[in-house]
Amino acid sequence: MGEVLKRSAGFWAVDKLVLAYFAFMAALMLAWWGSVPHAGWLLAWHVAGAALLVYQIKLPNRTTWLFRNWYPVIYVASCYKEMADFLPLARHVVYDQQLADLDQRIWGLQPGVWLSRIQSPAFTEFLQWIYTFFIPAVLLVAFLLWRRGHYAEFQYYAFLIALGYLVSYLGYVLVPARGPRFLLKDFEHLPLHGLWLFQGMQSTLDKLESVAYDAFPSGHTELTILAWWSSKAVSKRWFGAYFGYTLSIIFATVYLRYHYTVDVFAGAIVAVVLIAATPFLYRRLQ
Repeated sequence: MGEVLKRSAGFWAVDKLVLAYFAFMAALMLAWWGSVPHAGWLLAWHVAGAALLVYQIKLPNRTTWLFRNWYPVIYVASCYKEMADFLPLARHVVYDQQLADLDQRIWGLQPGVWLSRIQSPAFTEFLQWIYTFFIPAVLLVAFLLWRRGHYAEFQYYAFLIALGYLVSYLGYVLVPARGPRFLLKDFEHLPLHGLWLFQGMQSTLDKLESVAYDAFPSGHTELTILAWWSSKAVSKRWFGAYFGYTLSIIFATVYLRYHYTVDVFAGAIVAVVLIAATPFLYRRLQ
């Protein structure tokens, strides 16, 4: 118990990141109090979440070690859900048309629509499963590191993934866009159809995401690249498996019309920047 409490002492890098984000969002809520739906509840959640974290840091107990390592999963997920309330503030400009125009300029066509010529129910079903299991795939790296007792690598990974998510949320606010399956719906020659669960998975994701303006950058691309890069700390076998999964999910984001290719490029660029810059940032904060 004493060793656990000793390892839980002080503010970790991920704590400072989360608390800074909470403070930033609380300031936005106070500044736009009359415009943000459920502002009171959101502010209360941020205050309570921050208070619970500080309590676990300052008064460690039997739950502290588990909480300190795994709380970012819940906290960062809740930050995504609140985007549905904050994005209306930025929605006076929606950038779908500009992103589609960039794709048209790069390729001379709309890639998602062009890919309809190779679609099949079985292939669509397979890629929807790949896309849907994005979060479990990102979390699996954390579980593998935790199970093997690689706590230092686990905590760095938690910081990297939390940072990746929060940076993507900033992108959603700055460049709100819904994705090509909404903008280009009338231009699709063949609607996507799966075999068994495609429609159910897509509808469930839509409900979980609310009215999501979260196309740019592609978080699926960014976070999967971060998970693939980090999986080398688990084993070469997992590193190879995640490389294949990363290629599949990047293709799926365009084939399933969730993202423009410029979203994918942006997500990949963000991932590369974070892979290069996070070690320095982590050392400074840790």
